Amino acid sequence: MRQACLREMAMQMKTKTLRQSVLLKATPHEVYEALMDSKKHAEFTHSTAVIRKEVGAEFSAFDGWASGTTLELIPDKKIVQKWRAAEWPEGHYSTVTFELQAQGQETRVDFTQSDIPEDLYEELEAGWVEYYWDNLVAYFGVQQRRKL
Repeated sequence: MRQACLREMAMQMKTKTLRQSVLLKATPHEVYEALMDSKKHAEFTHSTAVIRKEVGAEFSAFDGWASGTTLELIPDKKIVQKWRAAEWPEGHYSTVTFELQAQGQETRVDFTQSDIPEDLYEELEAGWVEYYWDNLVAYFGVQQRRKL
């Protein structure tokens, strides 16, 4: 009964979708590995990550603050995950998609996160830039970043 009530509350929650893009001086394979390898992910985020390159596998990042399940993997091209932050309403998940595309000697990452609780949108919009894109830029070298 409680789970059904929580699901109903999550379905009624107002949500938003975030879209961002970043250009990294790395190959799609290097970017994919940084996002999907626990050790490399921990290196660029400076926090513990547990990630497996397996559809259906659970993951956690930022010392357990973010967690979820990997829904789709196309090596070096696409990652789709069911994703939530620790303080989100119980049972509520967003969907994150990383699409990787080679552009010369760089990789363009097109990122989408849907079903973000509306009141947390601005925090997450800034958080992805600060904790992912800026860290990946530093990890791979000087890059360009732009918002779609």
